[in-house]
Amino acid sequence: MKRSLFYRWLFFIVGLVVLALGFTMTIKGSKLGIGPWDVLHVGLYLNFGLTIGTWSVIAGFVLIASTAFFTRKIPQIGTFLNMLLVGVFIDIFNFLIPDIETLVGQILILSAGIVVSGYGVGLYVSPKIGAGPRDSLMMLVVNKTGLSISVVRAGIEVGVALLGWLLGGPVGVGTIAVALLTGRIVQVSLPQFEKLLVTLISKKEDVPPILKI
Repeated sequence: MKRSLFYRWLFFIVGLVVLALGFTMTIKGSKLGIGPWDVLHVGLYLNFGLTIGTWSVIAGFVLIASTAFFTRKIPQIGTFLNMLLVGVFIDIFNFLIPDIETLVGQILILSAGIVVSGYGVGLYVSPKIGAGPRDSLMMLVVNKTGLSISVVRAGIEVGVALLGWLLGGPVGVGTIAVALLTGRIVQVSLPQFEKLLVTLISKKEDVPPILKI
């Protein structure tokens, strides 16, 4: 049991760090546009100050509180850690990674950021310790409306990107690329990390079921 918990938490924490790194890389390629939620975070930052990571935490807290209110359920500890750690590490990586001015550099870091964040999602989701605030909101809407995950996710991201754009956040081809490609990368990365997790944990222990995307 201790071995199982160790590897599950290891995958979860490292996955959140990798996810934050990927988000930051796409933000550094902002001249081409960034992911829908980051458009909102950057827009809030441009208008009200604080930091991009802080707005990520604040937005996550609002989503967690709203979801808990409607579901009448206390979120998993992993959901709170997702909210806090991703925002903190976005600010850390944003400080460490230099700004990139050239078009080629922007394209490269944006492309790499999409891949890194997609693998970060697969890594942190594979142990099934807790969904992020935004994924929790998506599932709440799915359960309330009966619509498909793809429709709900697309609707939420379009709405969030529009709001962020109105606040001055960078929307462009990169925004579309993040929205279209991240899910596809997760479909590849999640089974890979689930298989690796099963390999690392003793077969005699209870391994969390495969989460289908």
